[in-house]
Amino acid sequence: MVRCWWLAGLLVACAAAEPPLRWEPRCRQQLRHLQDGARIAARLPPRLEGRWVSTGCEVRPGPEFLTRSYLFYANRLFKAYQFYYWDPSCRDPSYSLVIKGKLRLRQASWITRGATEADYHLHKVGIVFHSQKAMREVATWINQTSGEGCSGFLPPGRTWAPGALYELLSAKTERDCTAALGFAMHELSLVRVEKHYQPVLQPQQSGSRLVEELYLGDIHTEWVERLHYRPTGYQRPMQSAVHHVHPCPACGIIYRADEHHPPILPARAQLPMQLSGSWVSTHCEVRPAVLFLTRYFIFHGNNHTWEGYYYHYSDPLCKEPTFTIYASGHYTQGIPSSKVRGGTELAFKVTQARVTPMDQVTVMMLNSSEPGSCGLTSSWRAGVEQDITPTNGCLALGIKLPHTEYELFKTEQDAKDRSLLYIGERPTDGSSPDSPDKRPTSYQAPLIQCAGASEEFSNYVSLKYLGKKDANGNEALKSLPVAFLLFIALLVLRWD
Repeated sequence: MVRCWWLAGLLVACAAAEPPLRWEPRCRQQLRHLQDGARIAARLPPRLEGRWVSTGCEVRPGPEFLTRSYLFYANRLFKAYQFYYWDPSCRDPSYSLVIKGKLRLRQASWITRGATEADYHLHKVGIVFHSQKAMREVATWINQTSGEGCSGFLPPGRTWAPGALYELLSAKTERDCTAALGFAMHELSLVRVEKHYQPVLQPQQSGSRLVEELYLGDIHTEWVERLHYRPTGYQRPMQSAVHHVHPCPACGIIYRADEHHPPILPARAQLPMQLSGSWVSTHCEVRPAVLFLTRYFIFHGNNHTWEGYYYHYSDPLCKEPTFTIYASGHYTQGIPSSKVRGGTELAFKVTQARVTPMDQVTVMMLNSSEPGSCGLTSSWRAGVEQDITPTNGCLALGIKLPHTEYELFKTEQDAKDRSLLYIGERPTDGSSPDSPDKRPTSYQAPLIQCAGASEEFSNYVSLKYLGKKDANGNEALKSLPVAFLLFIALLVLRWD
């Protein structure tokens, strides 16, 4: 009994000292990792020389399934391969494009912080068909929709010749038959290169390896706009063929490919849609119209409810917060997508939301909003969360409550067997996918699963304390209260 009273006294003393409790679940660790901007270097202007490759099968709006391999020379010339497929696993090639031209880097972008603007000029674009079906479909598109100089691009009934290269564009002859394919290289007009170091986790090895990523401009989500759109966001990054993540099964396959030998990526098992648990961004994300953010979602599979945290920033390293949005609601049972193979269609109802402004610019904007359109009038303060559900959202931030979004989801595993969640790409024009015809046909950057269903509550609690700091300026949860520690001590006494 003396031993137990000694334990109770020790607990009371610890509580009185009130040291901060250092407790960080995996989701919180991942969010902290994303804010560690010192780990990422971005050189202006970027150095592009060398070959860059996709790290997997990419999905563009449409949908289009493709892989890319771009080679930039020191004299500013480039040669790019785009390999297109019938399937979302990039195993059944349709056709390949060979693109040659010249790129000139200009100044730092005035619109997208951290990016460099560039001008490009195309010299030649050629196409190689990998089946009679692909040749017939593309020829039909070009013959029906292109101008006078392309009407006879391929005569009807032409037999497929494996390996034959057909010219789509030539600067010398001023012939351009690429529009029917929705083809443009406007992605080269916005460029960013990031460098970071990947820890080496192999047995008997230590240190880290350099990883270089090339971010090129995003593709407009509306087909009719993509030929004229000048990007303000990015696509899924390519990686240096020399300095890429490990393992990367697709990197070497794509590096060795050419227009006559398109890459056939390794087969991957189809995963059932398992949303339950917590998912977090893998890097600082950029959306069109200059939005930098990280995302954190919790899905409760038992009752089909969800919670989402959207952390917005003013910089490309996600170190300067502007505001945070918390939203919640419920979602429907998913059904396989009839338009995007491998995807699952869901409907998300958003019923509640809260906003926390994090800088004075956002505070001023919210306090200047029309009365009754965004929380309590003129009551916003930096770092203080406010419920915007009573005002049916926040007009200044484009949030309307309640509302329904028609979504596209996909789950898969990466080369390290980690679960990834892809959520549909947001419309480039900033609108909401609030009707079935606006449902996405491509995906945003993937989220990584940081906790399973049994760990949901722990992650929710950790985010409730986001931003609280100890005396040394380190984020921490508050100490356990004295009453709780005494309660534990009494339990020990009872069972002694």
